[in-house]
Amino acid sequence: MSILQKIADIESEMARTQKNKATSGHLGLLKAKLAKLRRELIEPKGGGGGSGEGFDVAKTGDARIGFVGFPSVGKSTLLSNLAGVYSEVAAYEFTTLTTVPGVIRYKGAKIQLLDLPGIIEGAKDGKGRGKQVIAVARTCGLIFIVLDVLKPLQHKRLIEKELEGFGIRLNKEPPNIQFKKKDKGGLNLTSLVTQSELDHDLVKTILNEYKIHNADITLRVDATAEDLIDVIEGNRVYIPCIYLLNKIDQISIEELDIIYKVPHCVPISAHHKWNFDDLLEKMWDYLQLVRIYTKPKGQLPDYSSPVVLREGRSSVEDFCNKLHRSIIKEFKIALVWGSSVKHCPQRVGKEHILADEDVVQIIKRV
Repeated sequence: MSILQKIADIESEMARTQKNKATSGHLGLLKAKLAKLRRELIEPKGGGGGSGEGFDVAKTGDARIGFVGFPSVGKSTLLSNLAGVYSEVAAYEFTTLTTVPGVIRYKGAKIQLLDLPGIIEGAKDGKGRGKQVIAVARTCGLIFIVLDVLKPLQHKRLIEKELEGFGIRLNKEPPNIQFKKKDKGGLNLTSLVTQSELDHDLVKTILNEYKIHNADITLRVDATAEDLIDVIEGNRVYIPCIYLLNKIDQISIEELDIIYKVPHCVPISAHHKWNFDDLLEKMWDYLQLVRIYTKPKGQLPDYSSPVVLREGRSSVEDFCNKLHRSIIKEFKIALVWGSSVKHCPQRVGKEHILADEDVVQIIKRV
């Protein structure tokens, strides 16, 4: 039996099974089996596959955004109007067959935009070319899911299901679960908060499916079976996502007011270039980039080309490494002007965390 057939059988069995306390163990086991089969589908056992026309694109710029959506929702038009890149546009399905890159400059940062080929239902199961598409989507710092405003919900659910099947978690934080394998001692489960789904038996059932019999697990949140499987698999990526509801020129003002209240959504018209300002502002918020300006000794700061870092990785050491790997070896102190210090300039060490639009001067050891 093929992997796809096994996945379909498990999914239909899960749909038939009622959710209650008595069946939670069985459902947990099925979820673990499903996760293992999907991983096998992404990373087949054995040697490397044959080479075909690839989708991968060299990473350039400070951040990468992937446009994901069903065929003919306006991804190519949006990319053309945002970045001035020509991606083959037509009013029928499946015009874009390879990844089309474009680059925009926004607030001093260089952002790469990728128009990924149209996803069809079953991409995570290897149908169409969706498998390679989602593999590229995993490398993005932000995902734009482009939806047709006239049929948004059914498309949204289908795309989310495809991305979830490939281990991409949208607008979520990694579950606060500590998991550590050990050689002996059995299962040691500690819950720091009351659990509504996971108990000792269910955790043991899931671990048995992975042939893990000795482990320390600490649950710091009210976790689900899926959360535990994500932590065990260890190959999940957590990516922020913005839903772009395109073709708003076809709906009424009242409907537009309702759409504006939906979280993570931006209504736009790619064809008429409506609401691009809102889209770019929200994109900047979700990317969480930090711009740092350099200041050579005795000169004014260079405000034209900032060094762009990611929030959470914006220490002085990260800044030095982005400039050149050798700088940190000769680093003595840094002088910083900006909101991350109490007085300007302030002498700081390499552990100091920089804030957006700080000015930095590096002083090397003599």
